Amino acid sequence: MINQLIKGSIMLVIIFIIALFAAFVYAYNEIKLDLDKVVNYSPATSSVILDHQGNKIANIMSGKHRLYAKFDEMPGYLIEALIAIEDTRFFEHSGVNPDAIIRAAVRNYNAGRRVEGGSTITQQLVKKILLSPKKSYTRKLKEAILSMKVENALTKEEILERYLNEIPFGNNYMGVKTAAKGYYHKNLDELTLKESALLIGLPNAPSRFNPVRHLDRALKRANTILTRMRTLGWIVEKDYLKAIKETPTIHHTSLTQNIAPYITDEVVRRLVKDFPDIKEGGYTIYTTIDMEQQKIAREALRYAHKKIVKKRKESLKKTTLNGAILAVDNETGDIKAMVGGVDYKKSAFNRVTMMNRQPGSAFKPFLYQVALDLGYNPSTELTDVARTFQYYKNGKRMIWRPKNYESDFVGFIKLREALVHSRNLATINLVTEVGIQRIFEKLKPLNIPHIPHDMSISLGNLGVTPVKMAQIYSAFANGGHMIEPRLISKVTSRNGTVIYEAKNQEIADFTLPEQAYLMTDILHDIVKRGTGRNAQVPGVELVGKTGTTNKNVDAWFCGYSPSTEVIVWIGRDNNKPIGRGGTGGATAAPAFSYFFKKLYKLYPNLPKKFEVPKGVYNSKNGVTTELFTDTSPLPTREETPTDIEYPDLF
Repeated sequence: MINQLIKGSIMLVIIFIIALFAAFVYAYNEIKLDLDKVVNYSPATSSVILDHQGNKIANIMSGKHRLYAKFDEMPGYLIEALIAIEDTRFFEHSGVNPDAIIRAAVRNYNAGRRVEGGSTITQQLVKKILLSPKKSYTRKLKEAILSMKVENALTKEEILERYLNEIPFGNNYMGVKTAAKGYYHKNLDELTLKESALLIGLPNAPSRFNPVRHLDRALKRANTILTRMRTLGWIVEKDYLKAIKETPTIHHTSLTQNIAPYITDEVVRRLVKDFPDIKEGGYTIYTTIDMEQQKIAREALRYAHKKIVKKRKESLKKTTLNGAILAVDNETGDIKAMVGGVDYKKSAFNRVTMMNRQPGSAFKPFLYQVALDLGYNPSTELTDVARTFQYYKNGKRMIWRPKNYESDFVGFIKLREALVHSRNLATINLVTEVGIQRIFEKLKPLNIPHIPHDMSISLGNLGVTPVKMAQIYSAFANGGHMIEPRLISKVTSRNGTVIYEAKNQEIADFTLPEQAYLMTDILHDIVKRGTGRNAQVPGVELVGKTGTTNKNVDAWFCGYSPSTEVIVWIGRDNNKPIGRGGTGGATAAPAFSYFFKKLYKLYPNLPKKFEVPKGVYNSKNGVTTELFTDTSPLPTREETPTDIEYPDLF
């Protein structure tokens, strides 16, 4: 009877074991949670924006900050520190370590609470990515089974790579590379043994051991890890003692570390359509920005702004006056600096790219260039006399009596002088003489939307952004070839593959090189002795044109050196007047001058004089004359403008 009971008990145990094994096999085959999240691991990863030299401008992210690190980037002692403290037999087990589970169960039972976990690194990875944090026997079974499946699908190195990119390190830093950059401002291969141990100690309790707030706790935890490594024989005594004594320098920086917010916002705005995951795709975005020039541009704008506000006796805190500045390489079109406002914290609106304003007289050079290309010469005389224009608006008869800024007229004036002194009446009469339709056709290559088909074009009555002004002014700065300003040079994926690369895009040939130089020479006179005198920098040939709209609402200075083009706008977002004296020459030109003074101090070898292209002449029969070209010859006789019929011109 007893033997039968024993035999029956043994059979029950065998049946139980077989059933348990069968249940495990069944569960192994039936648990079909998507391992793809682990095997083809692709976490949301912060993208980084770099300047033209590869220096970081900002990290951009959606939620948590993660920089992805490949296993090859991780130093050996970092991996050893992790295995020493978390899973000593990591390279020996197949996802589950029974010894660790039993040891942890005994210690927890004796302590009456949970003091040790038996999970392997693989189990922790599975739990983090695939399972909920809720504790249950069912979840533990799934965790064990999925861990074995992961071990069959990945190498040990791949598991470690995923683990060290997935776990949190405090301060909202996800992954070990992010933590190294955030806490130490270092790459992984630059970490010391102590720095590595400190990082490895953080995931256990990121808040408790956060080195920014609790450095003493973090150091103590790091020393525990170092001691464990020494006990295992993974580091020698000399290295151990050196590491124990070390106290790493901890930095407390923002997640984005954004040093050029207007640039960062513009980059995201331009890329988000083609890359919807721009903030979590782990992209590296290379820009054309020179952060030294960006700093100078920011200073220049603030300098001019403060000067105007002080003159206007406005409060710096309450003033509505604002501005924008853009610097572009003449030859390549690369944007070197872009400041969309005086204070990003007060207004993130980027006035360089998102604001359409009237350029006023800053548009006049394009009208004069059309005239030059039609055979006019800088010495051709224009009529500077008052006219009255009649037009109809909504069936109602309207009268327009334009006047010069100085409220006078001189009768006849040479083309050069008319532009140097920004004479409105001479410009209006020039446009009338050439013909509005002809002007309109010649301006088509500029690709400016909504150019008015009436006389208001004479005074720059159209809406443009500062970046558009930079584009069209490149027609002068780049020897007649208009080129589109470029901000983003290329984008690479997280594995380093180039997935976007911008080319220098010449949009159109607006004029010939020799014709463009005629305009450059006139614009040089504007800075030397005209409305742009405040833009001067001693020893450097600078050229440009002021622009001031009706009632001093908008003030511009658009110009360039032999290497760099700069556009400055000053005004108020509410379209209220700047105030008395708020002209382009008085408000915008000083920022232009400040920028170039600092630029040539920073880069003293930049060219300071313009090269004269072939086909530009300044003497005839041995006598020095006004500049001329084959297209724009010197006047052959004294030309006196005749009376002109002025039809309805609006």
